[in-house]
Order: sequence, then C-alpha cells, then structure tokens
Amino acid sequence: MKSRYWILTVVFLLFSGFINRIMAQNDKKIMIYQLLPRLFGNRQQSNIPYGTIEQNGTGKFNDITNQALDGIKELGTTHVWFTGVISHATLTPYAGLPANNAKVVKGRAGSPYAIRDYYDVDPDLSVHVNQRMAEFEALIQRTHAKGLKVIIDFVPNHVARQYQSKMKPVGVKDFGEGDDVHLAFSPANDYYYVPGKDFIVPAPKSDQQTPLSVLQQENYVESPAKATGNNVFSERPSVDDWYETIKLNYGVDQQNGAKQYFNPTPAVWTKMRDILVYWTNKGVDGFRCDMAEMVPLAFWQWVIPEVKKVKPELIFIGEAYDPGTYQSFLTTGKFDYLYDKVGLYDGLKKLIRSEDNADVNDIRKVWQQESAGFGDHMLRFLENHDEERIASAGFAGQAELALPAMVVSATLSGGPVMTYFGQEVGEPGRGAEGFGGEDNRTTIFDYWGIPEHQKWMNGGAFDGANLGAEQKELRNYYVKLLQFAGASEAIAKGELWEIPVGGNMNKRMYGYIRYTANQRLLILVNFDRHYRMESQVQIPAQILQNKPVKMAQDQLSGLKLNDINDNTIPVWVMPMSAQILAF
Repeated sequence: MKSRYWILTVVFLLFSGFINRIMAQNDKKIMIYQLLPRLFGNRQQSNIPYGTIEQNGTGKFNDITNQALDGIKELGTTHVWFTGVISHATLTPYAGLPANNAKVVKGRAGSPYAIRDYYDVDPDLSVHVNQRMAEFEALIQRTHAKGLKVIIDFVPNHVARQYQSKMKPVGVKDFGEGDDVHLAFSPANDYYYVPGKDFIVPAPKSDQQTPLSVLQQENYVESPAKATGNNVFSERPSVDDWYETIKLNYGVDQQNGAKQYFNPTPAVWTKMRDILVYWTNKGVDGFRCDMAEMVPLAFWQWVIPEVKKVKPELIFIGEAYDPGTYQSFLTTGKFDYLYDKVGLYDGLKKLIRSEDNADVNDIRKVWQQESAGFGDHMLRFLENHDEERIASAGFAGQAELALPAMVVSATLSGGPVMTYFGQEVGEPGRGAEGFGGEDNRTTIFDYWGIPEHQKWMNGGAFDGANLGAEQKELRNYYVKLLQFAGASEAIAKGELWEIPVGGNMNKRMYGYIRYTANQRLLILVNFDRHYRMESQVQIPAQILQNKPVKMAQDQLSGLKLNDINDNTIPVWVMPMSAQILAF
C-alpha cells in the first residue's frame, strides 16, 4: 500500500507541475517577432549574389533602435526572437577571429546554425568588434526597457566543423577536448568519429554559382572524420546533408541500437547546461531549441529544470516535427512550447495556395487532436527562416492571400503566434542571394538587403514612410489582428466551439467561437477565391448563458451588425478574408 501511495503521489505532483506551468504560461498569450539582426538593420541595397560584407552590408545590434523596437511592439509583440546571435562559421575574418574554411561554410556569412563558439556573439553584428558582447547586452537592455522579452537560438545537436571557443570561461573544456578519436563511439566522447577515414567535402551543386575564389580555397582537412549533424555516420556526407556541422554525442550509441549511456551524466549535458545558464545570466528570457527531437528526451527532462533554477520564468520552445512525440516533449521533456508545422502550418499552406486537396478539415483535425491538452502549447506561424515567403512566386505570390490563415494562426488556441520580419509588409524573398539560390526564402547564409522590409525601415526611421499604400494596409491589418489576439481573454484561455458555415460540401470556409464568461468571439474564415461566405449563425444556448446577442462587431474592420434576431448573426465574408465578431 505504501509503495502504491508513493507512486500515486509522485504522479500527481508531476502532473500538477505540468498543469501549473500551463496556467502560468497561459495568463497572457505570447506574441513572437522573429528577426535576423544581420538582415533586419541592413540598409545597403546592392544585393550582389554571394557578395561580401563590404559589398552587401550587414545589420548590427545597434541598428535595432528604440524606434525599431516601437515598431515591433506595435504588432502586439511580447517576445523578440533574435536569430543568429551566437557566433557561427563565416568567411569574413576579423582580428583574432580568422575566417573559417570555405569548403565547410554555407554562404559568405555562414549558417547561424553552425555554431563556432557558444560563448561569443557574431562579430558581423557589432560596430566595434572588441565590444561585441557589450553591444548585445545593450540590445537586451533596450528590448527589456520597451517591455519586451528576448529569445535566442540554442543549437544543441551539432556545431560547426571548425568549432573552437575563444571566449569560454576559464576552466571550461572545449568540445572534443580529450576525446578518444580512435573510437567511433564512447560515452566519454563529445563527438562521433569515423576512425581511419578522412572527411571528404561534398562537391557543390552545379546551380549554386559558387565564386571561383571560394572553390579554390585550400582543402579542408579533418582526420579522422567526425559524424555529420544530421546523423550521417560516414566520412562522405552529400551536399544536401548538414555537411558543415558535426553531430554532438549525448551518450547515445546511434549505430548500435541507439543504446543509451546516461550514467554518469555525459559531459555534453553539463557543458550545454552551463551554456544555457551563461546566456540566461546575460538577461535572455527564452530559448528556441533547434532540432530538439534530435537530442535525447532525457537531456531536456534534466536540463530545463536545471536552468529554470536560475530563472524560473524562462521559456523553452522546441523545434519538433513528429506529432506523436509532442505530448512527451511537453510533459517528460518539460518544454513550454513546440513548433506546429506538421499540423496547422501545412494545412493552412494548402488553403492559402488554393490547392486541389486543400480542406478546412485540416484545421478541425488540429484542434480535435490537441484537445488532449497541449493545443495551447503549440507555436503557430506562417513564415520563419526555414519556410517560403508567403508573397514569393513559389508560395502564394500575394501576401494578402494569407490573411485568413493568419487569423486562424492567431486565434485557434492560446499558444504563441509568430511573425517573421518582413511578413507584415509582403516581403517576397526574391533573388538568388548565394548559397540558397532562388528558393522563395530570405537567405540565412548570405549578406543581403531585404527590399520591402527596407521600405518600412526607411533609413533607420522605422516609420514605414516608403511603403506603398497596399503595404501600409497590410501592416495595419497585422497590427489590428495581433494586438487584438494578444489582449483577448477568449483567445488566450477560452473554450472552442465549431460553427457550421458554408454547407457540408464547402471545403474552403470555416467558423468557430472562442469564449469565456467575459468575452465571446465568432471567428469566420473564407479561403475560397471566388465565392462569398453567406450564412446565418445561431449561437448555441450553452454559449449564450442567458446573455442574448444584441450586436456584433468585427474587430478587424470595425463593421457593426445591429439587426440580430433570435441570437442569430447574419454573416457575409468576402473571398480570401476573415472576420472576428465580438458579440
């Protein structure tokens, strides 16, 4: 009996802790604005493919001024995700920081996810390189002074091939220092090895237009070869692999049944904990954890509580793509939020593009599957650094076509919603910038100016004076939507009730109510490009609670509906548009 009571007590305490985290995080909806400082503040417009930092320029920490932060906050933002802060492999040299070998760097600027020093910031982002950390700390202070919180990337799965920390604290051992390189795997090693084999750099793709000066750089030598970041345990990764990175060893023998060696605690675990604590002590408020699924769940279960001992209000966002693991990462793994790409994003993208198989049932499936309790812990987005720009030719070609989807992303649950810089002004991600080529995305590998974003930036005034009329209208829509969604009680913690609209055969129209005792919202989205949604929505008695509907007002357009009888709201929603009716 005593053992059974003890087990039940432990289960209850664990479950209670999870529920308490849910309630604490749900007090206010988190609204994230993602930006790359390298691109965000860059005013140069030369945009030469594979251009150097001198040719194409770069943004700085100091470019993210009080005026810029005011413009970001205007979008209802609560957290700013500064992407690409930590020092990563690059082809740009600085005093005491030589360039990395071009054979294992993607692009001129390099990937923000090929970290070369976890204890340093990217020198490209500083005005005075020897004061780069102080400039980042000043940005944190400016951001906090505006009432905004700071998120940065934590990249736990892999490091740059030429990783070497020059800024690590005294007494900290570098990754790989002391490894037995004769063993493919050892619980005591930080890396995985291919003993007796030299690393072979993959040949570049023929369409990448890599400059001859880059191709002719001296060969990269790595002997023995180390395993590549995306679990390639061979000396010969392909050009499509993450060949610029090295896989870190968390005590899992990946090539022999994924056998785990977690006792004693692997050195990588404690090194990563110390890195997270280091940035927490700098004033960082949250971490977006890159490829969280590629790191053992047991590590997250251990490290997140460890770091929250330093700062309990920290948030951890996991990049995860397997819905079957979501519950485990939120409960066992202690994550606060997870990416929602495979669920809502993929379904909304089809609806935005008006694909033949697009169906609002994809929205229904998401909230029904999440009714188990983790829906409010999924981060919604339509753009980020990995995805195609909405306005690109390969996605929708027109930013306004995504507005109904953005309404769903912002209102379907109480979880975070994210906007990617330039999304709110219709940046199309046009141009073969360098390594990425013409891929409908804004490059993360190269120096580049972002033309439509630069119109809002207006030479550093950040007042949108150079935007066109349609762009100003688009940004204003985002401002209204995101400010309302961020402040709404019904969206943050209300119940959801699906409303039939458009008839059973219509796969492009959808409606639902989000409600609490204090607020009731009827949300209607029409993804059809030709037909108007016309319907009579009768509000269920369970939602009315003896408070009849007398008037409804669209929170996006201001339109008022006064002629309401029998608690039935007449709705008219134009093609590719949405309404949020407070009633």
